[in-house]
Amino acid sequence: MKKMVMMNFSELPEDCVSTILSLCSPQDVCRSAAACSELRSAAELDCVWESFLPVDYHEIISRADPSLLKFRTKKELFFLFCNSVLIDGGNKIFNLDRFSGLKSYVLSARDLSIAWANAPLYWSWKNSPDSRFKENVELRTTSWLEIHGYLKMKMLSPRTTYGAYLIFKVSERAYGLDIMPMEVSVKVDNDLVCHNTMYLRQDFGNKHHIQWLLYYNRTEILTSRVNQGLDNSILIHPGVRDDGWTEIELGQFFCGGSCSDHNKVVKMSLMEIKGHHLKGGLIVEGIEIRPLH
Repeated sequence: MKKMVMMNFSELPEDCVSTILSLCSPQDVCRSAAACSELRSAAELDCVWESFLPVDYHEIISRADPSLLKFRTKKELFFLFCNSVLIDGGNKIFNLDRFSGLKSYVLSARDLSIAWANAPLYWSWKNSPDSRFKENVELRTTSWLEIHGYLKMKMLSPRTTYGAYLIFKVSERAYGLDIMPMEVSVKVDNDLVCHNTMYLRQDFGNKHHIQWLLYYNRTEILTSRVNQGLDNSILIHPGVRDDGWTEIELGQFFCGGSCSDHNKVVKMSLMEIKGHHLKGGLIVEGIEIRPLH
């Protein structure tokens, strides 16, 4: 009977150890290096951390401001991406999940298609200290709200389910936003993959209560029509984010890994549903597209 020979990690060639580590997750590599001194040198190698970077990371680097993206190793680059990087002239944020290495993006308000956004009578562009972008946009007044965001499927991680979220705030002077439901949807090319209704609801006490009573019958009638027309829709509500902004889910979609998916475009939308009443006070930060875990 042959005697089994046990081999220590220190006896393995470094390229063999680095190959093993590259098949793990970024979190596993960091934990292994912290727990085992024999793995630390291999855990710092560029070939290990390059395996966690997206295949198009050179293109992403070229779209970022060089002064804000300084690194010496692929490990440093990976964690720079994990901390979010402004790209495309500051109009998008690119991010990697530090546990999975999956991509996510935030499209700024400037990167969105917003009806009448460049008309000062309807919308006001301004700097905000709590914004990650140079500016966001606040709705002054309009009777028609329509916001669209577009992203090429090839920019996302393959074989991953994503959620799209409108990031916004509602100012204290807001009015008319929560009277009628909005329609939110996600399309991949021309295929509708998600379709729901939601309220941009924000409670400011008596003002909200009076406004709600004023439009109550109108709201009930419209909601009934919406529910009859969208049998599979689910009424959704906003949620508060850790960064102080509010988000509402526009929908979910799956990013495949085939060549046919590579050239598709994801369209994320929020639109008015036959309301045509005046509204104002919506502050738009952007749309986030992030993987669902």
